[in-house]
Amino acid sequence: MHCPEIAVIGAPLDLGAGRRGVDMGPSAIRVAGLDARLAALGYSVSDAGNIETEQAESVSAGNPSARYLEEIAKACKRLAVLTERTLEQGKVPLVLGGDHSVAVGTVSGVARHYKKKRKRIGLIWIDAHADMNTPETSPSGNVHGMPLACLLGMGPRELTHLHGYSPKVSAKNTVLVGIRDVDQLEKPHVKQSGISAFTMRDIDERGLRAVMNDAIGIACAGTEGFHLSLDMDSVDPQFAPGVGTPVRGGITYREAHLAMELLNDSRRMISMEIVEVNPVMDESNRTAELAVELAMSALGKRIL
Repeated sequence: MHCPEIAVIGAPLDLGAGRRGVDMGPSAIRVAGLDARLAALGYSVSDAGNIETEQAESVSAGNPSARYLEEIAKACKRLAVLTERTLEQGKVPLVLGGDHSVAVGTVSGVARHYKKKRKRIGLIWIDAHADMNTPETSPSGNVHGMPLACLLGMGPRELTHLHGYSPKVSAKNTVLVGIRDVDQLEKPHVKQSGISAFTMRDIDERGLRAVMNDAIGIACAGTEGFHLSLDMDSVDPQFAPGVGTPVRGGITYREAHLAMELLNDSRRMISMEIVEVNPVMDESNRTAELAVELAMSALGKRIL
């Protein structure tokens, strides 16, 4: 991705998660030196600060099948508007979560920007979880388990129709990478949606390079490029302990960097977000520091 300016946007939302603390993720990533390290790569960096979000203590959870839905939808709308404006200004948005429900806002903003140009975007979603529950299937009612379904047009209308249309991305250009923990009632959504899903078994059997090459090809077929949504729980908790829903058996430190380097090699990444860094669960800000390192690799940092 060649662009003179990156706009960092914080989305400190934790209403979609079951465990508190992920709202501090944007601050932790900034503290790990994100802006300075981006600048060292040669980028011009502007930081738009954080979007406004509600605190769980001050609002009602509402429907137990989709907790805090109204407040999450409002935050996602703010994020969508800011993300779209960022692209209109010729900058690349780099969104820092917050829980993964913020992706509804980020992707809606990116998709609408290109829709106005009569172009489509692809989506690469790297995650331990499929994030394709709906209020009817979710065992927890936590909206951070639903955002990919919403972007594909399944789920609560407040999120599926953000910006007034649905779906935001085509299933044929959407790719899940690294999943290893999928809810029983969620599995049919993944299988029947038409997306491409690469599990940890696929990565084990075929190797990460082959999987990422396929993912890039699928996301870029007939599109302007792809948005990268990186959930830090995709990385094994041995390397990324500070996440809300850790699952053993994830991608390794080196595999994570290779994935980012391959995405950069494609020159087709148009926007990026990093989510689910939870400093409450972390050890000496290790996970936020890894998030910064992975952002660097995705944006062009090389060993030589």
